[in-house]
Amino acid sequence: MKIKRAYNLRLYPTKAQEILLKKTFGCCRKVFNCMLGKIKEKEKRPTEAELKKELPFLKEVDSVALQQSRINLQRAFKNLKEKRAAYPKFKSRKSRQSFRTIQTNNNIKIDFENHTLKLPKLDSIKFRDERIFEEKIRQVTVSKTSTGKYYASILVEKEIYPKKIERVTENKAIGLDMACGQFYVDSNNESPSVNPKFYRKYEIKLAKEQRRFSRKKKGSKNRNKNRIKVAKIHEKIKSSRLDFLHKLSNQIINDYDAICIEDLNIKGMSRSLNLAKSVLDNAWSTFVNFLEYKALWSGKILIKANRFFPSSKLCSSCNYKNKELTLKDRDWVCPLCGTYLNRDHNAGLNLKRYLIEYLNTLGTRGIYACGDCVTPLPKPFLKGMVTATVYEAGSLAL
Repeated sequence: MKIKRAYNLRLYPTKAQEILLKKTFGCCRKVFNCMLGKIKEKEKRPTEAELKKELPFLKEVDSVALQQSRINLQRAFKNLKEKRAAYPKFKSRKSRQSFRTIQTNNNIKIDFENHTLKLPKLDSIKFRDERIFEEKIRQVTVSKTSTGKYYASILVEKEIYPKKIERVTENKAIGLDMACGQFYVDSNNESPSVNPKFYRKYEIKLAKEQRRFSRKKKGSKNRNKNRIKVAKIHEKIKSSRLDFLHKLSNQIINDYDAICIEDLNIKGMSRSLNLAKSVLDNAWSTFVNFLEYKALWSGKILIKANRFFPSSKLCSSCNYKNKELTLKDRDWVCPLCGTYLNRDHNAGLNLKRYLIEYLNTLGTRGIYACGDCVTPLPKPFLKGMVTATVYEAGSLAL
């Protein structure tokens, strides 16, 4: 199976290289804005060659990067037509600084021994990374962060051979119930040893620097210094969160062959008055995204339960549905069988049952072994069992 993988490298350009990189950012932005302006005025969109005649400074930068700006604009209008995005806007200097160049005639070279990356119109730029890959480079996206750091995202295409799981045992299957306080609680009544809550951790420090920034005079050097301080805090939060999510998703994929998660309405939950900040701080959507592609690459099974499946309200022992259960009820006793239930652990057990029922429909992949502590789910709850994509090597959709 062929996959596309990106390697993100930190670049350390010289002063001359940094000037040329900034020129490339500006020229790509200029091409995008000029073409968008002509379209808005209902005039014929100029080509890159015509723009170079009007604006000779465009010849100083990589021509392929300028072509990609036109392609980006075409993609923006395609997304508009298919109702996936709003009408394209003009780019400003405050927008993301980046450009993309494509591998043509071996114009992009990387030297792992000397830690240098050769790009069109640029001398070899030093980078710091010990990873080595042999795949051919397809494209490189160079970007500059708000803190002044330069990165190159190198896209390669590689062949992987994930091992197909022939049979899943009970101890290799798990259900994950997302919980704000503990990040998640699984069917084994376990959760991550710590939920860092990175935004909450830096919230006071961030507010302090933002107040200082707001008081500085616009256009002053002190204001720019404070802007960088605020950007560094945001960068720290983002980097720490991604590191935590990558390690956690790797651990789950390595330990289990089949995983069941909830198909949560994150967008709706983020609008909640009391839960919004915690939901966004947990970054569950990013976590699920990591699980999806890592399960696909590893040959593991990942399914999303139906969004309206009552995982918390359903007793995992006798299938009684507690319709009166509210969000503040963290523990409850089943009135039918008398079982004491923790809300999150109970949901994890029900999600595992959901997973078992799905695996049973696949025949030999099932794990309904003798001694299993779960009872089959009632048919009403199995209707429309898998509403989201099933992420499994060799089978992207059911």
